[in-house]
Amino acid sequence: MNVQAKPSAGGAQRFLPFERVALVLQGVGALGAYQAGVYEALAEYRLEPDWISGISIGGINAAIIAGNPPNMRVDRLREFWTRVTSDALWNWFDWKGAKGDGARKLLNHFSASLALTQGATGFFTARPASPWLQPSGTFEATSFYDTHELKRTLERLVDFDRLNAGLLRFSVGAVNVRTGNLVYFDTTTHTIKPEHVMASGALPPGFPAIEVEGEHYWDGGLVSNTPLQWVVESEPRCDTLAFQVDLWSARGDFPRSMLDVITQEKEIRFSSRTRAGTDQFKRIQELRRVAAALLEKLPADLKNSPEATSSSVRPLIARSSTSSI
Repeated sequence: MNVQAKPSAGGAQRFLPFERVALVLQGVGALGAYQAGVYEALAEYRLEPDWISGISIGGINAAIIAGNPPNMRVDRLREFWTRVTSDALWNWFDWKGAKGDGARKLLNHFSASLALTQGATGFFTARPASPWLQPSGTFEATSFYDTHELKRTLERLVDFDRLNAGLLRFSVGAVNVRTGNLVYFDTTTHTIKPEHVMASGALPPGFPAIEVEGEHYWDGGLVSNTPLQWVVESEPRCDTLAFQVDLWSARGDFPRSMLDVITQEKEIRFSSRTRAGTDQFKRIQELRRVAAALLEKLPADLKNSPEATSSSVRPLIARSSTSSI
């Protein structure tokens, strides 16, 4: 089956020899804005995924994409990011005139400090009293911020009827607080609601756990920051082109300040987890290909033997070709 990529006007026609096109969005807070830019670039080439999977902020971006028709997705993403990254206080300053890395870093410090103390419009708000001062066992005692605004934002920007209609497969990962297990809410098995998306981004201790179907969930990034494994290992296996948006870089200049140290430590920690996972998938895929090739060369009596047809061998060599970009 060919997936046709319809380029923008004036571009050459392209055909992609894949049965599935997946977009994999990881979690990294405000850096998730770059994911919106990646999707916009794909949309310009009329390359629409038929499966989008996300974790944390990637899950929110994924919901906005899956919950809107193609011609509205970029505008909805832009509306979300414009809203959550703006604040009237800083509109008094002409930051557009600021130039250079120093000015940009200063602006980032101010913006981060403002979000830390007040929250982000349409996303989360700071609780009036510290959770340390709240009675143990109360909802307010378990997080520094309230995320009720995020639910209203999702309800406004995402058509959940469309998201659940099966036009585009959608998945978000979250961690069960009680068991510590990573679970995926998927449109093939669940009716997705705002709570499922919020659960995927409920990073403690900042955000409270979200209750879904009687269980409480935290941010899926606590276990895995990228949902690539869910896409690669899901059945039925088929040829897949996966666009994985990796927002962390392991390479960088030697840090010159404590802020640089903190930033680079996170870059290395999270990017190494992504690389380790991707490398593991590549090794497993290579083993599948080699095992399948060897099985085809066996004589008929050995090919149909109990060992070659056992349930432990067949899943290993099941057809699966995944390209990660």
